[in-house]
Amino acid sequence: MSGAALGIEIVVVFFLALFLLHQYGDFKKQQRMVLFGTLLAWYLCFLIVFILPLDVSTTIYKQCKIDHGEHTSGPTVNPLPFNHTTANASVTPTKSEPKPCYKPWSYIPDGIMPVFWRVVYWTSQCLTWLLLPFMQSYARSGGFSITGKIKTALIENAIYYGTYLLIFGSLLIYVAVHPEWHLSWYELQTIGITAANTWGLFLLVLLLGYGLVEIPRSYWNASRHGHLLVKTYFKASKLMTEKADAEENLEDVMEEVRKASESIKYNHPLRKCIDTILRKCPVDYQEKMGRNMDDYEDFDDKQNTYPSEKSLVKLHKQVIYAVQRHNRTRVQWQILLQQAIHLEDVAKNETSSTHRFVHSFPSSEPAGWFSRYVYTPTVEWYWECLLKRWFYRLLSVVLTLFSVAVVWSECTFFSTRPVLSLFAVFIQLAERDYNYLYIEMACFITIFFLCTCVYSTVFRIRVFNYYYLASHHQTDAYSLQFSGMLFCRLTPPLCLNFLGLIHMDSAISHQQKEQTAYTSIMGSMRVLSFIANGFYIYYPMLIVILCIATYFSLGTRCLNLLGFQQFVGDSEMTSDLIDEGKELIRREKRKRQRIEDGENRRREWKERYGNSREDYTARNRSSHEMKETSYSDTVNSSNNRQAKYSRSGSQAERDCIELLQDAEPLDFNADTLTDDPLDAEPGRHAGGRYLSMSSSRSRIFDDV
Repeated sequence: MSGAALGIEIVVVFFLALFLLHQYGDFKKQQRMVLFGTLLAWYLCFLIVFILPLDVSTTIYKQCKIDHGEHTSGPTVNPLPFNHTTANASVTPTKSEPKPCYKPWSYIPDGIMPVFWRVVYWTSQCLTWLLLPFMQSYARSGGFSITGKIKTALIENAIYYGTYLLIFGSLLIYVAVHPEWHLSWYELQTIGITAANTWGLFLLVLLLGYGLVEIPRSYWNASRHGHLLVKTYFKASKLMTEKADAEENLEDVMEEVRKASESIKYNHPLRKCIDTILRKCPVDYQEKMGRNMDDYEDFDDKQNTYPSEKSLVKLHKQVIYAVQRHNRTRVQWQILLQQAIHLEDVAKNETSSTHRFVHSFPSSEPAGWFSRYVYTPTVEWYWECLLKRWFYRLLSVVLTLFSVAVVWSECTFFSTRPVLSLFAVFIQLAERDYNYLYIEMACFITIFFLCTCVYSTVFRIRVFNYYYLASHHQTDAYSLQFSGMLFCRLTPPLCLNFLGLIHMDSAISHQQKEQTAYTSIMGSMRVLSFIANGFYIYYPMLIVILCIATYFSLGTRCLNLLGFQQFVGDSEMTSDLIDEGKELIRREKRKRQRIEDGENRRREWKERYGNSREDYTARNRSSHEMKETSYSDTVNSSNNRQAKYSRSGSQAERDCIELLQDAEPLDFNADTLTDDPLDAEPGRHAGGRYLSMSSSRSRIFDDV
């Protein structure tokens, strides 16, 4: 099993990152470099989280061998002199009967983990500080060529890169001039890593303080169907406002595109730029603009009313943003509508005496084997109306206990005598019996909970409309890459904070123990002692204040006072938005009910008169064949005789045909209506005829 666990986790984490990217990104429409950069950033961050427990168990095994005076098969990572007075093992093996050191099932051979961590860490840092900011500007650029996009990205990142180079250059000059400081390359590298981790820790505590309270509370509120339904009404009202604003913005942008398209003719040098913009527009707008084009008009160089290339680049950028925002709000509205209807169904079925879940709008698709045999309406009723709320409440209590343990450990992890950090106590108890499976599971659950609190906050936060992670393939390229940058900056300090919680980082716990391979990559924090002994220890204590502020929703109330509409129960504005959202949901339900009733009537007409219509079609086909035969035999006959055989059937059959036609939607675009469509002239389109029975579905002059 040596190295097998590492290989399995590498593969599993890759598919996990690919699945998440598929949920938020769009593989068909977005650029391949954007998807690759985001996937690589997410993959490396998730990989650090999943592999770190294996590094901890391997380090504990090496520490055991050092305690017993044994030598490992290879060079150890940062060997430190062992001090028996600060050892964590409570049972000291005697020389006559030493306690053996059991090798963990997931033991990773020496020399693999240091190289692995170097590749993962430095690749993630290059992504977050160099490549992703450049790719972010490149994807958001409205240029029409690769060169133009690169130029725009370089200009936008000039200030960003110049600021970092100025700060780093000033520090280098200060170190070179200072007579007492003689820093080597290793120490400069450590300073850079420490600066990046310090910035990440500052943001980490903010996000962690929000997630530790909000995640347990969200599951508790999910068990309250009434509260969840009211909040859904509130979201519906806000989303409808955003949806209307997105539609209005799209209309304005499309109007500018139409004017530019009409001013720049087909032989203009900038016409290829217009064609690129038109390909980004919705299909219905493309058809409208295509019908209004007068390509027969030549380009007149004397008229200087056409836009410039710079204005077209700006217009191209506006089109990309407007179309993406419009599609996102439209999809989100459909999802929110489904959630509201489902919650209303749950509220209605709670009082049902039959204990069978009834949907307001049953699915038109045939039920699968899971719905027929496992998730039956009775099982669905017990889950949705009874068991689900208690499951969410139990899960909320468990997550609350985890949050309390994290807050307590964050405030006491620096204390080694006595050991106050709960996670350090659990790991040390398992270390006594060399229960490596328990150690890895405890480490994985702890770091997974920390990552869930931090990463879920990254997925929830929204910076106006510039950064917004939306599921169902509705996240734009800018937000995807920005999330990758945040993950790469938050994961290293998160892992260091976790190692401090379990007392596996000597720079914080001040214990002379075997260091993990991950800590060796970060370097010794003693180069900057005021950060290692001050900021890294006392700053995480602010998480208590952030948790209290989140519990009382102080940030939400402040945003509500500033004019940003937030869900506050005792606000008059919130009540008005709830009522508005309820009315919007009712309106959408009535619209959907009308559509469903129309489909049911159409289906009934087809089932009732389907055979008669098929018989008429067969007779009409045979009559048409007879006409062709008669026409081939009498080529020189008169047109009146040909018209004589062009109609067949009695008056009763014609009445049956008209009755069948009433079951299909009418084409009201015709100018005139006739009492009998069959009496119309043979060469003209009969006004009022149904689209499904028209003689030709596509004519040459349909678009004129």
